Amino acid sequence: MTGLLLRLAGPMQSWGDHSTFSVRDTGTVPTRSAMIGIIAAAQGRHRGEPLGDLAPVQFTVRVDRPGTVMSDFHTVGGGTPPERTVPTAEGKRRTAGAGTIVSRRFYLADAVFTVAVTGPDDLVGQIHTALNNPVWGPYLGRRSCPVAHPFLVSGPIPDPIGHLEHLPLNRRRPTGDEETVRVDFVTGAPHGDGSISRMTLNDVPMEPVPGSPDPRRRRYLTRQVYVTTRSLPADLCAGTGLNYLDALDEHLRGVRT
Repeated sequence: MTGLLLRLAGPMQSWGDHSTFSVRDTGTVPTRSAMIGIIAAAQGRHRGEPLGDLAPVQFTVRVDRPGTVMSDFHTVGGGTPPERTVPTAEGKRRTAGAGTIVSRRFYLADAVFTVAVTGPDDLVGQIHTALNNPVWGPYLGRRSCPVAHPFLVSGPIPDPIGHLEHLPLNRRRPTGDEETVRVDFVTGAPHGDGSISRMTLNDVPMEPVPGSPDPRRRRYLTRQVYVTTRSLPADLCAGTGLNYLDALDEHLRGVRT
């Protein structure tokens, strides 16, 4: 089985899995629905199109840097006439003076994730082609969160999950004399040896309901994921900026040869 390696990094990311309109949360790791969305957008699919052919795709997330949760304060609809305000759940319009909605939106700042994308070889090839020349550019959960370079790190390559054990970490090396660092892997099943915890995500996209009045409305199933905390060599810590990019380039050159 071949696969791809993606790097999800940028100033801000947001991976909501149970958001409401007024409170837009973020999870601590990229969600399956968001990753499927990145692929579908790169392929040029419109919202509401079937995604069943992407069901075999699996994602293994390595947490290079967990980032820091931050919130942003928004107001929506202030100063506009009622007919231009955000509709209520009943489809009605708010009265004059009551059209402003307060919204709090949460983000991960300075987070970095390396993701192994695996699946059948032909499907991985299609995904690689799309991500290499996307119809709509990728973003990190919200359109206001663009991806940093490099995004498509490598692929298709054999055993991309195994490469996560050796690919440079986009984090600074510990200041002490530690020989190992603790790194989280988030998967659908336990990953190697290490302490294991579980969490529940509402992030499995469902097919549109036939005959639905709004086929673009998103619906999700809940799944359980495993977080395996492992010890990796501290020498994998390649820092940030150019130091990391140089280490990544050197590693990939060695893989290709």
